Amino acid sequence: MPLYTADALILRTYKLGEADRIVVFLTRDRGKKRGIAKGARRPRSRFTGALEPLTEARVAYFEKERRELVGLNFAETIRSPLALMGSPRSGRDVREGSTARDVDGEALGYVGYFAELLDEWAQEADADERLYRLGASMLGALAAGAPVEPLARYFEYWLLRLQGVYPEARGTLSAAAMAFLTASRSVGPERVGDVPAGRRMLRELEQVHRGLIAMHLEKTLKSDRVLRDVRSHA
Repeated sequence: MPLYTADALILRTYKLGEADRIVVFLTRDRGKKRGIAKGARRPRSRFTGALEPLTEARVAYFEKERRELVGLNFAETIRSPLALMGSPRSGRDVREGSTARDVDGEALGYVGYFAELLDEWAQEADADERLYRLGASMLGALAAGAPVEPLARYFEYWLLRLQGVYPEARGTLSAAAMAFLTASRSVGPERVGDVPAGRRMLRELEQVHRGLIAMHLEKTLKSDRVLRDVRSHA
């Protein structure tokens, strides 16, 4: 029974029995895996703090042939979205009437959104380094204070492009939206705040991207509903 070690992005967890968790994680070199983290729900678990969505962690796991679930041996945090609380945010991201707590709460909502999208599109045991790097870059951009709404549109655009399902947009999008997408092809996510992004244009792209995502996944994301609730109370 070989032991594998890898850098991974935690995508989601759910309860198993009284003390364990099933963990879905995306590795750079071996794709998406599902594993059992024994004792993860205990107060003094060795996994404490390392299994939050979109946490980048160094993991070790055992894998048996013809077994769907691997055995997660340990997970050591490399970068955590919880560290985003208190990170400096771009001025464009602090809306009139919003507090730093509001913005951080929205940023963490988008962390769940990014993780859920990665989970939906990542294939079991199918390595896709580009998808891994896209997810890791979101964590880095948020930690650097990138504005969350432009970053979300950037993420959606690149995810849909990587999956080959982003249609030819000429003539169907506004000039401002086309300019944003053009800039997104050459600007790193940590610098998305430097790209002009008006509220109307962001809503336009949000509607287009969410429509494409719903069409290809044939479902509405749970995190999408959470984000709408956060926005309605902002």
